[in-house]
Amino acid sequence: MPLVSSLPCHHPGALHQAAIMAAVSSPSSLSPPVALFCPKPAAPPLFLRPFSSSSSSYPSVALHTLLSRTPCLLVASPKPATRAAAAADAAAAAAAETDVVEEDEAAAEAPLIPSKPKIGKAALLLKRDRTRSKRFLEIQNLRESKKDYDVPMAVALLKQMSSTNFVESAEAHFRLNIDPKYNDQQLRASVNLPKGAGRTVKVAVLTQGEKIDEAKSTGADVVGGEDLIEQIKGGFMEFDKLIASPDMMPKVASLGKILGPRGLMPNPKAGTVTTDIPQAIQEFKKGKVEYRADKTGIVHLPFGKACFPDEDLIINLMAAIRSVEANKPSGAKGVYWKSAHICSSMGPSIRLNIREMLDFKPPATV
Repeated sequence: MPLVSSLPCHHPGALHQAAIMAAVSSPSSLSPPVALFCPKPAAPPLFLRPFSSSSSSYPSVALHTLLSRTPCLLVASPKPATRAAAAADAAAAAAAETDVVEEDEAAAEAPLIPSKPKIGKAALLLKRDRTRSKRFLEIQNLRESKKDYDVPMAVALLKQMSSTNFVESAEAHFRLNIDPKYNDQQLRASVNLPKGAGRTVKVAVLTQGEKIDEAKSTGADVVGGEDLIEQIKGGFMEFDKLIASPDMMPKVASLGKILGPRGLMPNPKAGTVTTDIPQAIQEFKKGKVEYRADKTGIVHLPFGKACFPDEDLIINLMAAIRSVEANKPSGAKGVYWKSAHICSSMGPSIRLNIREMLDFKPPATV
């Protein structure tokens, strides 16, 4: 069928109406489907006109276009050649749809590749996803979260919050104004707790010659030289502290990958590399504690057990605070102490008043 473009009209709108009326009056004259053919209009002229709005005192520029009216013509698509061709087209469309459905089902049934399991701190739940036990929520109400406590009151609360079936450790956590990635802002030292740490420490000694008998007589649990180094390489780790004499350090260097991640590598700053081995053994047996600042500038150290008397915990805590203050890194600038908290192993933290903490004098030193 030819285009319906020979209809007599003198205006594009009249031509459009005449074409539609003709299609409606004689539907049999058109073969389905019928489509409207709209020629592409010429590019409309553009002009800018200032436009002012009541909500603003600055005039804005609006873009206006003049659209020309273009007649839409009816176009009759050609009839299918035969019914067989129409049936073939329908069958092809159904087959294509079936293929798409099968692909979707196959994709849904395909086994998901398991993601790599997270390890370390990445495997911990976020703070908003953690759930606290009923015991923790009850003891958490014993202290005010935003209140700064003095040392005696904080120690008393720590003992009151220790309510587990085992003896909890008393821990101190100090946030310092240091950045350990710089060499002059690293902090690593040790402190002698006057009242002890409340736990048994197994001490191993790496030395040679006459010092082997000297270490055994002082109370070392494990003593050896090159033979002990070979045992450690084989997996022997039944000790809490490893003390070495300076002449053994070249041989101990081969144990760095084994002892380093466990924090057992001998170090002069921690007092585990020394010529006076008997004194070092006695100090660690009595309660000498090694500490260091982590990568965020926080020091974590235990200062006793929750079953200790209040006076003993206060004396140990003040000894730890004095040690951290005395070993202030040379590169630390500004305010050294940011915050200080104490807590039991399974209890909430208690914030200390920094000013009162630094000025406090324990009863034993008065």
